[in-house]
Amino acid sequence: MKVGCIGLGDIARKAYLPVLTTRPGIELHLHTRTPATLREVAAVHHIPDERCHTELDALIAQGLDAAFVHAATAAHPEIVTRLIEAGVPTYVDKPLAYELDASERLVHLAEARDTSLAVGFNRRYAPGYTQCADHPRELILMQKNRIGLPEDPRTFVLDDFIHVVDTLRFLVPGPVDDFGVRARTEGGLLHHVVLQLAGDGFTAIGVMNRRSGSTEEILEVSGQDTKRQVVNLSEVIDHKGQPTVRRRGDWVPVARQRGIEQAVLAFLDAVRAGKVLSARDALATHELCERVVRAVEEQAAV
Repeated sequence: MKVGCIGLGDIARKAYLPVLTTRPGIELHLHTRTPATLREVAAVHHIPDERCHTELDALIAQGLDAAFVHAATAAHPEIVTRLIEAGVPTYVDKPLAYELDASERLVHLAEARDTSLAVGFNRRYAPGYTQCADHPRELILMQKNRIGLPEDPRTFVLDDFIHVVDTLRFLVPGPVDDFGVRARTEGGLLHHVVLQLAGDGFTAIGVMNRRSGSTEEILEVSGQDTKRQVVNLSEVIDHKGQPTVRRRGDWVPVARQRGIEQAVLAFLDAVRAGKVLSARDALATHELCERVVRAVEEQAAV
């Protein structure tokens, strides 16, 4: 199975290449426009020169069975379009694009070409988070905070807060009929944002503070006098009277704990089985993010 990896930055090196390079039956091809990076990564993973490409055309000409796109977000629309037009099933880091109309075009193109398009929302596969889907979820709270990183609203939301938005969508137990956003911007930069979604019998709240003093991710689901808390995707605490703590095993790979390994394998299994994956549900997350961006911009303009 010929698989291309496009973009060899931090996320590819830390999360995806350790999975792709250890799977049997995969002939991995690398692509980046930076020759020094290409040589370095290829040497680490013992990828021969003939499977290293600085031109996307050369990579596609190899007759890929699948591709993973980890390039900068701004480059996603062009790269994904070329792959889908070539009939290559494609997995792309979130977001599909910064602009909603570009994301819509990619999803419509994949559907028209009957070609798989998957978006890397790995938290849907993270063990701690999938366990929350089996817990009472009358109230869902998620925080994903950072230190000293205020950013323009669109980049803030589409590059990072999108994980919070998608996780809430994944966990809400029914249709959302109420939407609210509160945010703080200063000098055109977004400092923090709070999203509230609600429906029949549930409320979901997502928070990101880029000046929180802590880099952390905490998810809590509660209801029927029980609560489950997941801290930094690695520690699960069940509260029912006395708390019970389950920590990540010492030998559990980070990619597995964060759901990346499972997302990669699910995509590759679908490709092998000839199953066409749709990004239509992922597009709904992008649509909700667009509503958040617009709400933040409207509040900043007041």
